[in-house]
Amino acid sequence: MAESRSEHRTTPTFAELDALPTEELRERAFALARQRRDVAFFWSVLRHLPNADEAAALDGSPNSVGPTVDEGVALWRELTGHGYEESEPLLRAAFIDYLLEH
Repeated sequence: MAESRSEHRTTPTFAELDALPTEELRERAFALARQRRDVAFFWSVLRHLPNADEAAALDGSPNSVGPTVDEGVALWRELTGHGYEESEPLLRAAFIDYLLEH
């Protein structure tokens, strides 16, 4: 019995990816980006996180060490799926696009 082309598909469709939770999309996109050593992808994700602007504005002076650590933790939590806030639709689109393109 001949197998159909869809049974050999390795890249999911947009609809299949869009049906996944954001965290699953993040995990898949990050795994692929790690495999490809795609630092540009990670940097683009970081720039779209809600606390990225606040973290970028810190100058690293001794008086800002506490806030720098706090912002770093906030960015990490967002990067690992714990607080996408209003950026979730944009990040979902970025994850899906990355998975479809690579």
